[in-house]
Amino acid sequence: MSNISVSRFKPVVYVIALALLGPLLCIKFGPCTLNASEVITFERVAPKHRESYAPAVQRAAAAVVSIHTKIDVPVAEHPLLRDPFFRHFFGGQDQQQFNRKETQPGLGSGVVVHKEGYVLTNYHVIQNASSIKIALSTGEELEGTVVGTDPETDLAVLKINAGKSKLAVIPLGYSDKLEVGDIVLAIGNPLGIGQTVTQGVISATKRTNVGLNTFENYLQTDASINPGNSGGALIDSEGNLIGINTAIVTNGMAANQGIGFAIPIDWALDVLQQLIADGQVVRGWLGITLRELNPELRDELKYAEGDGVVIAGIARQGPAQKAGLAPGDILVSINNQKIGSIAELLQITAQLKPETHYPISAVRNGQMMDFRVLVGKRPKPDN
Repeated sequence: MSNISVSRFKPVVYVIALALLGPLLCIKFGPCTLNASEVITFERVAPKHRESYAPAVQRAAAAVVSIHTKIDVPVAEHPLLRDPFFRHFFGGQDQQQFNRKETQPGLGSGVVVHKEGYVLTNYHVIQNASSIKIALSTGEELEGTVVGTDPETDLAVLKINAGKSKLAVIPLGYSDKLEVGDIVLAIGNPLGIGQTVTQGVISATKRTNVGLNTFENYLQTDASINPGNSGGALIDSEGNLIGINTAIVTNGMAANQGIGFAIPIDWALDVLQQLIADGQVVRGWLGITLRELNPELRDELKYAEGDGVVIAGIARQGPAQKAGLAPGDILVSINNQKIGSIAELLQITAQLKPETHYPISAVRNGQMMDFRVLVGKRPKPDN
């Protein structure tokens, strides 16, 4: 009875086992043919027109590099080590052994702007660096040398030698043609995770009084920019370089608030050319400090209407003093260019050629006066 029962149910067991193990056997030993009624099909649709900035990225991204620096930072010594009495217990070691330094890594981005290996980046990316390594988009790493720096615009030019390798060079666009609302893309190495592309719009142009540098004329964008993006490319929708990403606004809690600043390429190009040619940027100088006009100053100086900036201080025997200008004068034009703010005056003056005479108009005691100033050379800033 027992044997008959077992033999009767064996085929059922085999069927159940096959049903359970069948899919596994198909995976293990190859495709199986299923019944048409058992196959679930899904409908797929190819886009008629793909909205993409891939061509722009492909045109520019190969020329964007990562910059790795090493910076030697002094290590604070214990206050007791400054006392000769306590130093005696350290075996009479010399001063150099107490002036220790540690090496800290730095990270940023840059853009290859010329086939000869010139790389444009931010000054703060390579400031005080003891070594500079530049990683190309291909992964190749090269030694970078400093051609010149301009701390007052936060720009620097590096050079790499790629040997026989052909460098990818980014095409340069025109930043003065940009309008608020134009699509832009930021390319760089944020947070060291690798080359990344983010997209946004131009939020504002000619942004000044940000408080980052002496000379400011920023493009503002909401394209996501984070630490490591500094010195990288801001490109237009066709892949042309229109700015160098420089800074972001943070609230101290988050890295990015959707407010980023880039140095426009029209502004950077003049600096780039001067640094390559001479290793420095030469600017005009008047030898004055300035204040913006406000209602109180207007009342005090009897200047109710009109643009201009006020001379707050003047360098002895500087160009302005030699020309007859004095504190309290309201500068309204230089070289026949009207002045509406301190930022405008700085930009105009910077473009003047040293050792050249230029006309200046100023208001003194309510009277318009004309002067002629021999512009000097702007002193180098303390780095």
